[in-house]
Amino acid sequence: MDGLERSLEGRAQVLRLSVADDVGGRLAMRYGARGVPTFVLLDGTGQVIYQQTGMPDREKIEALVAELTSR
Repeated sequence: MDGLERSLEGRAQVLRLSVADDVGGRLAMRYGARGVPTFVLLDGTGQVIYQQTGMPDREKIEALVAELTSR
């Protein structure tokens, strides 16, 4: 995840949240997280573009972010 954060720096905001705290727990429920970790990619309007349970697919996420930031 650290490598993904570094590669997206300046193009996307990456947040790490814990389902054990209030904010993380509420967001896990809101986005239907069914396991840990869950990765959710939102566009600028807050719409879910991509969601994955398990370790995120770095190449796929980088491609999606590139597509979103080129619009």
